[in-house]
Amino acid sequence: MILDIDVSKITYEQPLNERIRIFLRLEHLFRFASYHMSGTTEWDHRLAIVDFLNIVDLISRSDIKMDLIKELEKHAGTLEALKHNRNVDTDKLSDILENILRVTSILRDSSCQPGQAIRQDEFLSTIKQRSIMPGGSCNFDLPNYHFWLNTPHEERVRDLQKWYKDLDILFEGVKLTLTMVRNSSTPVREIATSGFFQKPIDSGLSCQLIRIRLPSDSNYYPEISGGKHRFTVRFMEQSSSISRPVQTNENVEFELHCCFL
Repeated sequence: MILDIDVSKITYEQPLNERIRIFLRLEHLFRFASYHMSGTTEWDHRLAIVDFLNIVDLISRSDIKMDLIKELEKHAGTLEALKHNRNVDTDKLSDILENILRVTSILRDSSCQPGQAIRQDEFLSTIKQRSIMPGGSCNFDLPNYHFWLNTPHEERVRDLQKWYKDLDILFEGVKLTLTMVRNSSTPVREIATSGFFQKPIDSGLSCQLIRIRLPSDSNYYPEISGGKHRFTVRFMEQSSSISRPVQTNENVEFELHCCFL
């Protein structure tokens, strides 16, 4: 779930392919890492390290560099075709293309190996090994970690920034990609009859992401599922945390974004 700048509405997202699913998870983890890095306490910085380790674990499962390069180059081709469109802001378009070329150039460099420095860091490797055990990062388990957590705040921040720098080119690429995907849709108003909505996907188009926006005071939330040919939305309500969610019987009006870029 993504809370947009417009706090009067909540945006729910559902990826329709594995590549966008991983990008969304990375965005989620990077946001956590950025938030926890900006904190001032031992507990903030503990969580920032957990975030870094989770990011490295996720990117180790696929060739994230090549996936990003392919996605960015595809978007660059789409944007190049818009250069002669009079309705397009050419200055803004040139800035985006320049950014894409810069990021892809860095990613293509053989020396760019995001996460490698973190994987080879003995201090972080020890924390990762012990963190598998519930409570395994206690001070008696990891006295060196306890020592680091009690160093001056400025020293801890320098270390956190060093580890973040090992990953930040991925975040730049993910942000670029997801921004273009999200901006590729034209919102439409739809109604889910008795809480149910289904729509076919044009076989000639590649829908990557479904986004649904509801008022922040809505009593419902959507459960979205989909594939290449169609997607389904069920609007659910849950009266309390101990009760099961159920599909509403009400008709629900919502804003739908199908992102085809």
